[in-house]
Amino acid sequence: MKRAVFALILSALPLAAGAQDLAQQYNDYPTAARADYVFACMATNGRSRQVLEQCACSIDEIASILPYERYLQAETVLSMRRTGGERMAVFNSAVAAQALVVDLRRAQAEAEVICF
Repeated sequence: MKRAVFALILSALPLAAGAQDLAQQYNDYPTAARADYVFACMATNGRSRQVLEQCACSIDEIASILPYERYLQAETVLSMRRTGGERMAVFNSAVAAQALVVDLRRAQAEAEVICF
């Protein structure tokens, strides 16, 4: 009996590892990035428990739509656009940069509809 249980546990380990990899793939946002988003969202929308939950929901939705690498790239483009100047003009006109921002804005809009 013990051997059967042990064999069952050992056979399930690869499945659990695969599930972990899949979960990590769809949850690749670092905690600090999620917290930064929630703090900024709450600064904009208010500092209540309800807003905390809505902002947390929002970043979870964005994370389900947009991989962290693309989110980071889009945030970088937006940051560079705010900087201004001649050197930053490429971030305003480049098609690839614009596509990143459009993807982020779409994810944010979907998150707003779901969470707020």
